[in-house]
Amino acid sequence: MKKLRKIAITMGDPAGIGPEIIIKALRTSQLRNTCIPVVIGDANVFRRACTLCKATPRFEVIHSPDHVKPSGRLIYLLDVKTGSIFSRNRPSRRGGASAVQCIEKAVELALQRSVDGIVTAPISKESLRMAGSVWPGHTEMLADLTRTKEFAMMFVGGPLRIMLVTIHTALRNVPRMISQKRVLMTVRLALRASQMLGIKNPRIAVAGLNPHAGEAGMFGNEEKKIIAPAILKAIKNGIPVTGPYPPDTVFHRAFHNDFDIIVCMYHDQGLIPLKMIAFDKGVNITVGLPFIRTSPDHGTAYDIAWKGVANPSSMIEAIRMAASLKA
Repeated sequence: MKKLRKIAITMGDPAGIGPEIIIKALRTSQLRNTCIPVVIGDANVFRRACTLCKATPRFEVIHSPDHVKPSGRLIYLLDVKTGSIFSRNRPSRRGGASAVQCIEKAVELALQRSVDGIVTAPISKESLRMAGSVWPGHTEMLADLTRTKEFAMMFVGGPLRIMLVTIHTALRNVPRMISQKRVLMTVRLALRASQMLGIKNPRIAVAGLNPHAGEAGMFGNEEKKIIAPAILKAIKNGIPVTGPYPPDTVFHRAFHNDFDIIVCMYHDQGLIPLKMIAFDKGVNITVGLPFIRTSPDHGTAYDIAWKGVANPSSMIEAIRMAASLKA
């Protein structure tokens, strides 16, 4: 019998939909049979979420996940007492601090090998800033806490798998942030991602930055000076990669199975097509960390939080992905 992984699931911002979608996801008995979920968050917050969802799961509050066993009925909860008084449906200092506290605990457990991976519920960048956090988001926080130097975001939804060269930054900053070193690093991580996904003969494509991939320098020279040379270096290192391709056609080709992973230059270049086809089921994976980390590909959704209407599909997929990725 296959040994089930212990997966830590962090609460996220308590003012958002995180607690609700966790409860809804873990009501799925089939999902609980794929891993041993260990929820990290404030017990009082989750009791309120259960009332909201009209759910009656059996929680067992634990102090450590070291000795938990598979259970089709129990949900293990590591109670991080973050202070259950918080403002719903909006960013706040308390919400940001609570989210960070849960993430730090999950990272500690993952580094100790007490859990096999982490699934993170959505947090708010504004709440993080209000709480005095130095990190703009999950990815940067996890990399810093684990002292990881080379990392990248990968998004999986439907037939598309997207890797990002730049992450959370203003669009005007993107051209000067792209370098041969950074593109090459992301291509290397795309190869690692394909191994995590179990793709034996990956076909990695690289998107250009400019319209028509620069059209031989007519619309920009980043492709000629930076992106193409990085691709050549990757090929010399034995990585199966091609490009740069015009961004307006490469996603269509990947959708029709010409490519397995697309390396994109900036956030919206990759996320717009992916969310078009997999808005409710997209998963974010951080590649490069010393442990598996996934998350739903959406935010806190303050506008619908604590109303009982949040869709848990992306959280369900994130937990499934964490349980199935090759470490």
